[in-house]
Amino acid sequence: MAAVSGSVRLQRCVVSPAGRHSASLIFLHGSGDSGQGLKNWIKQVLNQDLAFQHIKIIYPTAPARFKISNDCPEHLESIDVMCQVLTDLINDEVKSGIKKNRILIGGFSMGGCMAMHVAYRNHQDVAGVFALSSFLNKASAVYQALQKRDGALPELFQCHGTADELVLHSWGQETNSALRALGVSTKFHSFPGLFHELSTGELEKLRAWVLAKLPGEMERPKE
Repeated sequence: MAAVSGSVRLQRCVVSPAGRHSASLIFLHGSGDSGQGLKNWIKQVLNQDLAFQHIKIIYPTAPARFKISNDCPEHLESIDVMCQVLTDLINDEVKSGIKKNRILIGGFSMGGCMAMHVAYRNHQDVAGVFALSSFLNKASAVYQALQKRDGALPELFQCHGTADELVLHSWGQETNSALRALGVSTKFHSFPGLFHELSTGELEKLRAWVLAKLPGEMERPKE
């Protein structure tokens, strides 16, 4: 596994903070997309880049992934290689001076699933996790890992369109309930009529949650 991950350097597309870099956000794309593709899609939805004064946004490009279904077994081998590569990315941020509790990880669709694997199985000390139009399948390794956990867990922020025909809204809800039952503090926002896509309202809610989790210098209480 180490040999494989050692040779995999993810291509990444970055939106730098406008001011001093004090936190990082890793945003993972869905199947068949790329980091650049996700960044462009978000820019199209918002009419501007998702950007912050103090938070660097990293959009890595992951290799192709597997079919989406609620009850088919997870392809753990490829998930674990990806977890290792994302661990390297998190470690790069830490080496550059960003604390683990100032890093958020999340994504769209399969990217959100990947983020839940990385955070809840390997990095329970990140600031939070977000999953947009995502789910974990019923026997997910994430659930198994959480049964053995001790200590606090990162909060999960989930959004899902009620009209999603690829990843059903009910799959997202089931994932949320299962994680809550295992001790994860969760937020779940339903978007009526939204398909398997991003919306302005969803990204605005995400932006507000990101700023609540990773406040800038100005918003922090004064010593």
